[in-house]
Amino acid sequence: MATKKPKTETKGAKTETKPHTLGEKPSVKKHGGARPNTGGARPGAGRPPFVPTEHERKQVEAMSGYGLPIDQIAVLVRDGIHVETLRTHFAQELISGKAKANGQVGKTLFQKVMSGDTTAMIWWTKTQMRWAETHRLEHTSPDGSMTPKPALDVTKLSDAALAEILAARNAIDRD
Repeated sequence: MATKKPKTETKGAKTETKPHTLGEKPSVKKHGGARPNTGGARPGAGRPPFVPTEHERKQVEAMSGYGLPIDQIAVLVRDGIHVETLRTHFAQELISGKAKANGQVGKTLFQKVMSGDTTAMIWWTKTQMRWAETHRLEHTSPDGSMTPKPALDVTKLSDAALAEILAARNAIDRD
């Protein structure tokens, strides 16, 4: 296989190159130079890590209990934080806030039921006891088909019988 010597140009740093075969990237090692060990973030650079305060934890728990969506809670923490930051640092508060609120509402509802509030009792029986108001609606006719039977087959009646039925109907309509 043919080897090829790559061109290397550097400013202030000495470099070593190794011959490489076609299709491979050359490996270059830097030694010393004007700015040794350069590259990467400087120590202390960038945004400091997010550390939630106790006040923020209580605030998030309360807002979660009030039913605010996560994206709206994130806007209200500090000057607004990313939703993923909220989920990462306040996961327990988001869960416990909702659970505490549900527990308080359940307690109040139970107290209303026990005091005789009829509306609360009905709601409780339907949601907690699985009671339901049911109406049965038949979709089939007595013979098992879905075709209703006609009340009167007029095709087999005589003209005299039809005239008698019409006269009776007209008499009812006049009354």
